[in-house]
Amino acid sequence: MRHVLSALVMNQPGVLARISGMLASRGFNIDSLAVGETENPEFSRMTFVVSGDDRVLDQVRKQLEKIVTIVKVLDYSGKEHVERDLMLIKVKTETGRRSEIKELVEIFRGRIVDVSAAHVMIEISGQEKKIEAFIEAVRPFGILELVRTGRIALLRGSSMSADVSAGAPVEE
Repeated sequence: MRHVLSALVMNQPGVLARISGMLASRGFNIDSLAVGETENPEFSRMTFVVSGDDRVLDQVRKQLEKIVTIVKVLDYSGKEHVERDLMLIKVKTETGRRSEIKELVEIFRGRIVDVSAAHVMIEISGQEKKIEAFIEAVRPFGILELVRTGRIALLRGSSMSADVSAGAPVEE
């Protein structure tokens, strides 16, 4: 089972290395990872996906909560949340096929962000299934390059605010 976890961490050098090192040393694989500054520049939010049963998830969460620079960890699995991935992809454009690619981009609600004689670069965001479906739809045209972000997610309704001073407790 896949679990989406979100950790509010102090925005300090080495935090990502400590967390990924801790997970790797205990044999946990990170399927997806995204890190970025929050509304409060003293904090970053890490959203990552790990695979395993509830026992594995409980171990991961407990290990994360032991790291001093982590303020709070939430498991989004089983809770109402919104999650998205972002992808940039370069697709070959042979003569006369550009309009087919443009139609696919519109169907998947993407955007063409760069055009050259030989390819188009497309930006697309959405749930993982949508990204995967788009990749398969454009594969016959020829994918030149592809890059994806890790998953990002937020809970519906409640929040894990970063609107506090570093080191202060955060309430849900």
